[in-house]
Amino acid sequence: MTEQTATQDEILESITITEEAAERLRQVRMEQEGKYLRAAVKGGGCSGLNYGISWDDKVEEFDKIFESSGITIVVDLQSLLYLKGMKIDFSSDLLSGGFKFVNPNASRTCGCGTSFSV
Repeated sequence: MTEQTATQDEILESITITEEAAERLRQVRMEQEGKYLRAAVKGGGCSGLNYGISWDDKVEEFDKIFESSGITIVVDLQSLLYLKGMKIDFSSDLLSGGFKFVNPNASRTCGCGTSFSV
């Protein structure tokens, strides 16, 4: 039996989480009811689009599911157009700490790091 490896296209389409972000998410999840991390994009913010992450307990019919660093990530297809290839990181730095979104699709981001444009 051969082990399957991810193709380059699958990697580029995926959403990943660093181990630092996964550790923080596990801490936060203990206080929440949801078991899936839902990543989404909503209109608004300084640059036109905002990142959103929240805990959810449902997977909708057309959601795409990813697994990274032990966290299950759920994304709706419309948001996936903007988020494919994104990496979620976390920093505990006092001045600029928090979740960081490293998005290869963003042509511009604002200073807060949660708003972007394509």
